[in-house]
Parts: sequence; C-alpha cells; structure tokens
Amino acid sequence: MKREILLSPLGDIEEWVLDILAKDLAGTFEAAVKRQDGIAIPAEAFDPARGQYSSSFLLHTLRTLGGPKKYVKVLAIADVDLYAPGLNFVFGEAEFAGRCAVISLVRLRQSFYGIPEDRNLFIARAKKEAVHELGHVWRLEHCADPLCVMHFSNSLSDTDIKNSSFCPECRARLRKPR
Repeated sequence: MKREILLSPLGDIEEWVLDILAKDLAGTFEAAVKRQDGIAIPAEAFDPARGQYSSSFLLHTLRTLGGPKKYVKVLAIADVDLYAPGLNFVFGEAEFAGRCAVISLVRLRQSFYGIPEDRNLFIARAKKEAVHELGHVWRLEHCADPLCVMHFSNSLSDTDIKNSSFCPECRARLRKPR
C-alpha cells in the first residue's frame, strides 16, 4: 500500500506554499499527497495569556474529525503561533506513530523577527518542519545528527543548519516495513 498524506490547511494558507509542500512531500515520502479545503482554527485552541495556540489542542481536534482512513497521515498547516506545554513555542508537533501532525509557518518567516522576507529561506524552513513532523508519525525519533531533518530544532538556527532530508540511518528506518 502506497503512503498517503492529506495536507489540511488550518485557516488561510497561501496556495503556492501548499503547492510546493505537496510536491516536496510526495517525493520525500514516496506518497500520494492530497489536499483538503481549509479548516477553521478552533477558538478554544487560543490561550489569550500567551497569545498563542495550543498545538496539542489542534492535534486533538484533527484526531476527532475522523475522516480519512487510518493509514492516511494528516499534516495540518497553520499560520498562527503555536506552543506546547512546557515550551515557549513550537514549530510543530506530531503524534508519534500516530496519524496527525501540525506545523506553524509564523516563526519560519523572516518578518516575525523584523527582517525582510526571503521566500526561498521561508519555504526551505517549511519543508524541513513538514518532513520532520511527518517523520514522527512514521515512527522516527529525534536524531543526534545535527544535519538530519529529524534533529530537534530548539531554535530557528537549528532548523536552518539541518538538511531537508533524512540521514542514512533515519532513511533506513523510514523504509522498514512496520
């Protein structure tokens, strides 16, 4: 059975971003990538004290939507700032060995830091985060190799340093039948 990924925009995501991610993810995971219409971001996910949205709440919402078959992996893409318990922010979160993952585009944009936009850098970051979170749903853990896409990104510089591809060990684990 071929892998399947469903791209699920949370709110309004630019079409060109979805187009590039769909093409890249199809090649990286040797998967059929489909897109669905945008889903409204639940107001309950917003924490007014933090000014951020709970990535865990969004994952829970995605799980409860039902919808695609169990073997289909869902990548939600949001353009809001995300956090997880115990962390100031997250670029994304995934259900390890589950079905759903979510990434945020906000902190991947240069404008978040008061710097002029760089479209190529932005999309390179988005690809890395999308591949990283989907790697988790396919049972890949964080990798010690700082150049591997599965290396944990504690900061944007960590994301910028790593590649958008898997190291040989992670690639071999991804290809193992489960």
